[in-house]
Amino acid sequence: MINIVVIEDDKDVIDVVRYFLEKEQYRVHVAQDGLSGIELAIRVIPSLILLDLMLPKMNGLEVCKKLRADGRLSNVPIIMVTAKGEVSDKIRGLEIGADDYVTKPFSPHELVARVKANLRKREGKVPEQEIRYGSVFVDTFKHEVLLDSKEVELTAKEFELLVYLIENQGRVLTRHMILNHVWGYDYFGTTRTVDVHVTHLRHKLPPLADAILTVKPLGYKLKETEP
Repeated sequence: MINIVVIEDDKDVIDVVRYFLEKEQYRVHVAQDGLSGIELAIRVIPSLILLDLMLPKMNGLEVCKKLRADGRLSNVPIIMVTAKGEVSDKIRGLEIGADDYVTKPFSPHELVARVKANLRKREGKVPEQEIRYGSVFVDTFKHEVLLDSKEVELTAKEFELLVYLIENQGRVLTRHMILNHVWGYDYFGTTRTVDVHVTHLRHKLPPLADAILTVKPLGYKLKETEP
């Protein structure tokens, strides 16, 4: 059974989320404050985490940072569920490692669809091979990225984006192409998500800062490496 950790302090929201997820045969584990949520996630090592932004003891952004810093949880999809719908909040959540974002009030069916989409992306399609781009080495089987032989921690979506760019170097990839490949056709977010993750990759992997070219107004292109 798939385990999902829900970190949320609103009992009404918890009841709705639990009901609809359990209908899909997911096992739901609940924590009602940030610190307990981190402890629960470490104990369970779930397949996905639903994380509220406004929490007692530690807010959702800090919780997300802590979860991403833990190697056991660094690739677990995190969907932020919050009443804060401002664009800046969404971008901040994505920048620190959230994979998706749902704003309250939300449709339970939409939430379930996003959960399924993120679980599908986590399950599938990691080929058993090693690829290299200059000083960046990617082991797609181990889900590991090395820069000059030193490991670099990437979120699940950052990793998939990196692999997609390397596998298509020299080709212009529109934002919609990237969204469809990395997030899936049923992703409900905006193309701004792509820009945030590209910025994150450029920061974490400095050799890519100039290698990932912005192709206005379409999207991005990774320079081809020298033969």
